[in-house]
Amino acid sequence: MMMKVLATVWLLVVGPSTAFSNLHYTTNNNNRAGKTTTSLAATSYLDQLSRSGFSAPAPFAPAPASFAPAPASFAPPSAPPAVSATDHVYAPAEYFSLDNLAAKGPRSAADWGQPHDTSRQLVDDGTFSVGSWWCSEGGWPSPSPKGATEIFYVISGYGSLGDADGMTHYFGPGDTVIIPKGHTGRWDVNVALHKIWAVNDHARVEERATPIRVQVIHYNEFTPQELMTSQKDPTSSFKTCYDVGPTKVGVWASKPGSYNVTAKPIRTFFHVLEGILFVTDGATGLAHRCVAGDTVMMPAGWYGHIDVVENAKKLWTTADV
Repeated sequence: MMMKVLATVWLLVVGPSTAFSNLHYTTNNNNRAGKTTTSLAATSYLDQLSRSGFSAPAPFAPAPASFAPAPASFAPPSAPPAVSATDHVYAPAEYFSLDNLAAKGPRSAADWGQPHDTSRQLVDDGTFSVGSWWCSEGGWPSPSPKGATEIFYVISGYGSLGDADGMTHYFGPGDTVIIPKGHTGRWDVNVALHKIWAVNDHARVEERATPIRVQVIHYNEFTPQELMTSQKDPTSSFKTCYDVGPTKVGVWASKPGSYNVTAKPIRTFFHVLEGILFVTDGATGLAHRCVAGDTVMMPAGWYGHIDVVENAKKLWTTADV
């Protein structure tokens, strides 16, 4: 009898950039796209954000246009850490910095621009994987059904994903994007994009809608007034934003406090973008101070405690496989 494994992804949220001057809009016509410089994409994106009346925080600068990806021969400074039976895997922010991503080359299916991408993986246990990706401006069709559900958090840049019927979903820094398994459509990177991703390779297509749609959770949906106070712990609050089949996505925030974690058949990943917390293994005593930009992966059966020492917010994903 197969044991169900629950994997959790946490990402903590920062605000978006307001730099739309280089944003481009693409139109889909018989799977071909034409690129024109316009403010339509920016207008659509800002319209979605303005409906809540939320005031945007200070700009978060996208990756500089002059960034040159590492050459094809580039090797990351160290291999992705192995997932041990008990210890958590810790990676500082520099692990996913642009200089540490390995070049993958140009995208052969591009129909505008000259997109080329770089990436780095943190961990892959065969079902659940985590890493980072950067791509320069360009667009390409994605006609083949996506083989797994991907959740990503936008560090910098702007882009959009289109569904099979042409509906377009725009996103920028601080936004979270969910691409369900089975999705088809297209990708457009309007300003060089850097993201942290988590992929749940579950067995079946769980979405029932036709066509399968991308979902974008904008940064302003994670403001304090949007969250619900926990009845078990009034110092924390939460919101579930996506719950389909084995994949759930939401946000959790906490004031300073300590949380004991008991051993369960779950894998846990979190990426810190606000606050300060300590993660301590119960079995080995291994501890790390985690600050904005740091990443932690906990294997199934992990137990220990998490101490929040400065107000923190995390975006989480659970993957029940």
